[in-house]
Amino acid sequence: MRVLVIDTALDACTAAVFEDGRALGVRSEVMARGHSERLGGFVRDAVAEAGGGFEALDRIGVTVGPGSFTGLRVGLAFAQGLGAALGVPVVGVSTLAALARSADGGQGATAAVIDARRGQVYQQLFEDGAPTFDPEALSIEDASARLADQTWRITGSGATLVGGELSTLTAPDPAALAALTVALDPATHPPRPLYLRAPDATPPTRLPGQARPVPVA
Repeated sequence: MRVLVIDTALDACTAAVFEDGRALGVRSEVMARGHSERLGGFVRDAVAEAGGGFEALDRIGVTVGPGSFTGLRVGLAFAQGLGAALGVPVVGVSTLAALARSADGGQGATAAVIDARRGQVYQQLFEDGAPTFDPEALSIEDASARLADQTWRITGSGATLVGGELSTLTAPDPAALAALTVALDPATHPPRPLYLRAPDATPPTRLPGQARPVPVA
């Protein structure tokens, strides 16, 4: 199966084509912003390097979060639009599952932890690739306590916050994304954003030019 994987959820922009576990074309760059400007070119170049064109793709995988609200929308919109144009299924891949798979290859006890700021982390635990908890936004204290019962391989940008060593893995490895894209059922893993808490931005309380409400005495 030939798959295209897209990741813009965290601090990287990645587009890669894999076939039967073999990388055919990979474009990836560390970046916190600017995914929308780079993603289209990355996809074009990865597909061109792989050969065969877009018609050779059997499936598209895209990270659905948790992660940056803006980054998630960029990747999801691109993947869904491309999938609709090509008539191929699009699979939603959890960022936490992809981080865990990147670190352990689906073996052992692994904790994927992303720094969510504001004293929180996004965390999910895995045993031999299978999740043992649903993904959650937890306080650093609660997340650390959950890891106290056994020895975990801790990966992700929040590793040091919960007592782990500094992890160099702050975004999923393309090979891990490709493996999950092949393994997951598109019917049960749709490309929908996984938000674990409300966005930091809030809508305005009044429209431009609208008078401020008069406080009730």
